Amino acid sequence: MPQNLVRTRRPALDPAPADDGGNLDLKVIFTDPARTVAALAAARTLAGGLRARITLLVAQVVPYPLPLAAPPVPVEFTRQLMESVAAGENTNVEILLCRDRYESLHHALSADSVVIVGARKRHWWPSWERKLARILRHDGRRVLVIAL
Repeated sequence: MPQNLVRTRRPALDPAPADDGGNLDLKVIFTDPARTVAALAAARTLAGGLRARITLLVAQVVPYPLPLAAPPVPVEFTRQLMESVAAGENTNVEILLCRDRYESLHHALSADSVVIVGARKRHWWPSWERKLARILRHDGRRVLVIAL
């Protein structure tokens, strides 16, 4: 894991037991509130009868003039915002303080991750969400894009 990555985590409301037998862990990447809510809804549907865990990953970019551990937006504010986005869901929230969003998400996701990304509907130019999905697929992750 690169040095420029700091993790902070809010435990799920009803965490899976430690010996979960390899249950599925769905990773939802925060893009914006509306698209992330749609991605979380898709994750809940997929997780339905599978007893899968859902983890909301938030890559919070910290500009270089600031120390990595001191982002311009306080971590507690981001955590509260993410808890409202995940509203009542049994979801882990993981905040990644980083310099580069793509690199930190690449390192935060295991090779066999199932990733759900909320993205804008297709236009003639690729959005950063679709670029991220393409990069993650190229690296071997299984990516589901939810267009809104």
